[in-house]
Amino acid sequence: DLSLGRVQRLLRVLGNPEKSLPCVVHVAGTNGKGSLLAFLKAICEAAGYRVHSYTSPHLVRFAERISVAGELLDDEALVAILEDCEAANDGQPITFFEVTTAAAFLAFARTSADVTLIETGLGGRFDATNVFEAPALSAITPVSMDHMGFLGDTLDAIAFEKAGILKSATAAVIAPQTPVALSVIRKRAAAIGTKLSCFGEDWTYEETEQGFHLRDGASTLSLPRPVLNGPHQIQNAALAALCARRLPGLVIDEAAISTGLQRAVWPGRLERLKY
Repeated sequence: DLSLGRVQRLLRVLGNPEKSLPCVVHVAGTNGKGSLLAFLKAICEAAGYRVHSYTSPHLVRFAERISVAGELLDDEALVAILEDCEAANDGQPITFFEVTTAAAFLAFARTSADVTLIETGLGGRFDATNVFEAPALSAITPVSMDHMGFLGDTLDAIAFEKAGILKSATAAVIAPQTPVALSVIRKRAAAIGTKLSCFGEDWTYEETEQGFHLRDGASTLSLPRPVLNGPHQIQNAALAALCARRLPGLVIDEAAISTGLQRAVWPGRLERLKY
């Protein structure tokens, strides 16, 4: 049941914890969101910053979704934060994802950090995470057909929902897109005055034997092959490196980016298992 009204009401009762979160990066798209955030988290931590992150779904344990200053919540802390949200909601209608999103924001607001990484759950425009008036940065990973029962049965309809995270006061980085999706994203950005950094025009990457070159305007970074397996992870790593360079107020050098790309952890994605 996609809507912002219920989660906004609950957040107001909780004192709007989302308004106190540091350097929010809000990510939407179809493919690569989780990998992007895993790389970006590792990069920021390699630069010495404390990072909150909210991702979905989880693989084994629900608390995988909520990392507070780099640490997963233990069961006792998770139960306590969910009970606070349940009490604040006072029996009003709420969805699973809405109340857990509020819980994540409340947990983040109670612990200091430098960066907050937020992944949309479904779509973007009416996703429960889309409550930030002016995040530090927005990112849209490649858009394709997904959740058609909720987002529409055409690529332009789905891209429109993903582009709903764009904000007029927030710059956005855009991964490689189909012409249809890119056109929709550009149209939304033009309507509200969002500054875009689009692949192929404002930035690009080129795979090498050792890793890849990231070309960002007039500058080029030579970066190592990322730790996550699969040729698609080069693209995710390049987008994460670009996001790191765009984060306002943070100093993240090429060495931290390189280290982060080789330290990222994102289980279950072409992961080698040894018995």
